[in-house]
Amino acid sequence: MRTVSATAADGVPVRRLTLLYDAECSLCVFVRDWLGRQPQLVPVDLVPAGSEGARRRFPGLDHRATLEDITAVGDAGQVYRGAAAWIVTLWALREHRALAHRLSTPAGAKLARGAVLAAAKWRGGQWGGQAYGRGDGRRYGPGTGGPGTGPRYIAPGCDSGTCVTP
Repeated sequence: MRTVSATAADGVPVRRLTLLYDAECSLCVFVRDWLGRQPQLVPVDLVPAGSEGARRRFPGLDHRATLEDITAVGDAGQVYRGAAAWIVTLWALREHRALAHRLSTPAGAKLARGAVLAAAKWRGGQWGGQAYGRGDGRRYGPGTGGPGTGPRYIAPGCDSGTCVTP
């Protein structure tokens, strides 16, 4: 996990973040709405993961992975996933920057990872173990990469989940 700071690894200041969230997830939408009401020290753009807008902004990003793990992208090209994405997003908020610094310590990182795993487990339970479809024609089912994984892409004709997915 990257340490949260006001500069990218190469010393370039972080002036803007884009948070990619799952627009089909009620928890994700709730958090998106909450983030939109928070005073920001660094502007945070909220963009649906896997959307055309996300693909246009970040053509080199693995957009399938952004649907599995919350992802934040800094204006200097930094990519934060999972707990690190939550921490850097909190860092951008005026009232939560101190919390972000505490969560970026080794002890705080354990707590942040636990929160992300709990959210992922909640998300996974929302589909009752069944696949769900998105407006883009793709289908997603519960993650299979271990505890706390988000949804996984189900290729056409692979409803049993035994096929290899792209």
